[in-house]
Amino acid sequence: MHRILVFLLLLAPAAFAEAIDRPAPVTDDAYSPVRLEEAELGQFLFYDPILSGNREVACATCHHPDLGTSDGLSLGIGDGGRGLGPDRTFDPENLPEERIPRNATALFNLGATEFTVLFHDGRIEADPTRETGLRTPMGPDMEAGFASVLSAQTMFPVLSADEMAGHYSENEVAQATRQGFITGPGGAWDLLSRRIAAIPDYASRFERVYGLAPDEIHFTDISNAIAAFVAFEWRSDQAPFDAWLRDEADLPAEALQGAALFYGDAGCGGCHTGPFLTDHDFHAMGEMQIGPGKKARFESHFRDVGRMGVTGAAADAYAFRTPSLRNVATTGPYGHAGAYRDLAAYIRHHANPVAAIATYDRTQARLVEPGEEDWHILQDEAELAAIADAVGVAPVTLSDADVAALVAFLDTLTDPTMADGRLGVPDSVPSGLAVPTP
Repeated sequence: MHRILVFLLLLAPAAFAEAIDRPAPVTDDAYSPVRLEEAELGQFLFYDPILSGNREVACATCHHPDLGTSDGLSLGIGDGGRGLGPDRTFDPENLPEERIPRNATALFNLGATEFTVLFHDGRIEADPTRETGLRTPMGPDMEAGFASVLSAQTMFPVLSADEMAGHYSENEVAQATRQGFITGPGGAWDLLSRRIAAIPDYASRFERVYGLAPDEIHFTDISNAIAAFVAFEWRSDQAPFDAWLRDEADLPAEALQGAALFYGDAGCGGCHTGPFLTDHDFHAMGEMQIGPGKKARFESHFRDVGRMGVTGAAADAYAFRTPSLRNVATTGPYGHAGAYRDLAAYIRHHANPVAAIATYDRTQARLVEPGEEDWHILQDEAELAAIADAVGVAPVTLSDADVAALVAFLDTLTDPTMADGRLGVPDSVPSGLAVPTP
């Protein structure tokens, strides 16, 4: 079948392209509007370590444009690290309690209105039936004031000891978080807001953008500005793929063959749908589990059951959110735990997840100072069997040429305008702290 497709492609590439069931191109109405001055305020906040407990970690530490808006690691290091990206190391004088348990997700197109569910397990999502319009593990008292799902997601990293808050013996934000004081005067969010309000440049910007006096600035206002920046900065719809969807240009022959496989026999397009290449749903694909796993404080297991941890439904065990594939060639390592650094290897895993579980090569991971505890699940036969049993897709046979063609197609999703972003990395931030740079 594949040889026939290649033969037809060589004879009539235009007709071959027309036979592929492509999604409609992206248009402006796919996105929520963003005010430039709000995005500019959010740019400084995104790159400013002032929002971390120890004033050492910014949003950009784990979501940097030079690293595909992620960090280039399987499992990142927030508080307790030095450097950036794959060169980041543990700080021997401030070691974290454990690794961050999941891979840092990319930030492309999160301002599009269809992105209403975020995080690998979807623990935050839009819910128009609730007064706040949101559903999160935090409850309605902590959801009011966020302008969107994208804004509300920032509530999690600033409260996480291993991401941004630091540990309770180190700073007042971490101490408040550990004691459960989050909202209200003296809570963790208030402490962060007072830091921002005390900086004259930020105070004047919040007054200009939102009409707020310093004592009126709340964490949700900070978060809303960051969300505006992310939405503006990483709107990505100028890739060769987009020109192809708009019938403005052809794809290279190998990429076109990959597109035919992607939307045809390989079955990728069944979950990676639409112009953003995601159905925003959850699927069990035999994702390899490395690192500490996702668990509540004081639990000792290494498991990550994915969506089941949010819904409690056994049918959701080991299911994770379908990621958008925009700029996927730049966003590795791949998977909820970043188990694969090589895109071709990850494609092969998806083609036959059950077989891939049994043959996983741990050198595919990119971990800082890996230890035996990082491979605990790989040595747990019962857990590996449970992950395999949850797989809900039939295997697909792909040749090396097929995999190469799929990689060539995925390369066309790389948007050259995203290399620098729209506003870019600021030279400095109002706090005077160091901007994260490679």
